[in-house]
Amino acid sequence: MVLWDFDGTLAERPGRWRGCLLEVLREEEPELEVERDAFIPALRSRFPWHTPEEPHLDLCESGAWWARIVPLLAQAYEDAGVPRERATELAELARKRYVDPAVGWRVYEDTVPALDRLREAGWRHAVLSNHVPELERIVAGLELDRHVESVICSGVIGYEKPHPEAFATALRLRRDGEPVWMVGDNPEADVEGARRAGLPAVLVRTNGVGLGQAAEEILSS
Repeated sequence: MVLWDFDGTLAERPGRWRGCLLEVLREEEPELEVERDAFIPALRSRFPWHTPEEPHLDLCESGAWWARIVPLLAQAYEDAGVPRERATELAELARKRYVDPAVGWRVYEDTVPALDRLREAGWRHAVLSNHVPELERIVAGLELDRHVESVICSGVIGYEKPHPEAFATALRLRRDGEPVWMVGDNPEADVEGARRAGLPAVLVRTNGVGLGQAAEEILSS
């Protein structure tokens, strides 16, 4: 079985959170001239995955998770000069946009070929990602659910990679004697977290390695 990170590994939303906030702002308040870096102070180090050593079991439901996050998005808009009440409205619009797989998200060109190559060789696929609770919907909307058997999301289980319990949750899907690899773009969350859990891992994207190369490394192991 291969455990795949999602955002930045299998698919991406260019600009990520700041890009989404800026898209909404330019559509709703086109007279405001704001660069996406203006959102950095409100968002820096304030998402659950920025403190992965702490379980977030109080956020294992979409409403609770977004109740924590929407105020951060609203603060980012306020920092950009949007009045408070309007900032909250825009934050809710950004929330809806971010979880919509039809807007902004795209699958990398080498994703499906790599998944197919490994599947043909007998490997199963699961996603293990630090992400919003609606990740499974995003995966399905991008038609990756036809390749991936399971989606394990930090916004649902309450543990962020590299927390050991995030990997323990994924390993409960393991069949007897089945080898398991982790593939992701984050050296700490994906690679070191997997290795501490006793799993081999491949770092991709951030080091120039594509998913085709990752698949070949797994197949040659």
